[in-house]
Amino acid sequence: MISVFGSTNLDQVGTVSRLPQPGETVAGGTFSMAAGGKGANQALAARRAGAEVRHFSAVGSDAFADIALEKLRGDGVDLAGVRTVDGSTGIAMIFVDGAGENVIAVLPGANGELTPADAEAALADMQKGSILLLQQEIPQAATARALALAREKGVIAILNTAPFLSDTPAQAANAAITVANETEFALLCGDKAGELDTMMRDWAKTHNQTIIVTLGPNGAKAATPDQLIAVDALKVTPVDTVGAGDTFCGYLAAALDAGLPLEQAMRRAAYAGSLACLNPGAQPAIPYGKDVDAALAKA
Repeated sequence: MISVFGSTNLDQVGTVSRLPQPGETVAGGTFSMAAGGKGANQALAARRAGAEVRHFSAVGSDAFADIALEKLRGDGVDLAGVRTVDGSTGIAMIFVDGAGENVIAVLPGANGELTPADAEAALADMQKGSILLLQQEIPQAATARALALAREKGVIAILNTAPFLSDTPAQAANAAITVANETEFALLCGDKAGELDTMMRDWAKTHNQTIIVTLGPNGAKAATPDQLIAVDALKVTPVDTVGAGDTFCGYLAAALDAGLPLEQAMRRAAYAGSLACLNPGAQPAIPYGKDVDAALAKA
């Protein structure tokens, strides 16, 4: 069983020929809405990977709440830990260009109402060795409490450092596994110059944890205090990269929960992230385990 403590959003997605510069207006093409939020995305990815998943979050009292939870409910994620608060459901406003790149603005809504007490509820019955998946789209006090409780209880906390915040380095040090992209990892290290492998080894030894850096089309690398691991990704022509990182995190958690060694878990997660780039949107694009297994078998 995986517990996810994090955000639930409704994504509002517009396609444009190219991403606008500050102060610039660019004519767009299509508009769509889809369930999203980093917490919800990762919960759905872990579920589609085959894990039993509980999602702890908050939605608003508006019409967007049911849409935001629709795919989670449909795929069998346990939503007993999602509470409804007065006000709006979280919204992510996304623009995607012709090359599949994107810019995102997040309006937290109900996500901003999550507190350390919600963290305590999420971890109340978690056992030593179980997996907790965290991101940073909810108030950092709630995430910090979850990390502290996970360490006390021997729960394996996986922290995705997106979106990067001012105290992310301090919080990341409390996780068992930290997952960052290259930009976020550089920020973790204070933008110090250095060779990636060396900096990852230094981080892992200094903090006595596993650090995983996702590399987009080049796969991912991990450093533990004892070893360095590199895995490739599936070569694809991306339609939309929204949600690829969340897919990686959810699949990673599910694979580790199933007992796979770190290298195999990372490769499965990297292939899942690649497949998520083949369709538009976040949750609609998350692949099912059978499709990832097929891609791995062909490789």
